[in-house]
Amino acid sequence: MSDSELRDWYLRYGAALNDHEFDGMDEFINDEVLFDGVPGRRDDVVNVLKGLADAVPDIHWEFGELLIDRDRIAVRAINTGTPVKEWLGVPPSGATFKIVEYAIYTVADGRFVKMTNLHDSSELVRQLTA
Repeated sequence: MSDSELRDWYLRYGAALNDHEFDGMDEFINDEVLFDGVPGRRDDVVNVLKGLADAVPDIHWEFGELLIDRDRIAVRAINTGTPVKEWLGVPPSGATFKIVEYAIYTVADGRFVKMTNLHDSSELVRQLTA
């Protein structure tokens, strides 16, 4: 894919995330994927996403910087939401969060084969317990 095609493809992935269309992730995630350094399967990633949306039904990713380098994508996103059930060991209180996420992906044959993300979970917990 060209850089612009890869950018458009990634933005479709982002829209699917925000629409919670997790059952269509076979368009974006390879059957086998390295997820945060751990070998797994697409279903493992989908289960994480479904669990997140179950705990935080209004989870939203706002994509800021998006850098493309051949088969790699780097993204800075703002994640927001309000948990409705216990999440990360914190009971729901109506508190919302807004954190920065950095994600790096490797794409092969039109799908993610490596997915890594980083966010400040202690800041997230701080916001939920403040």
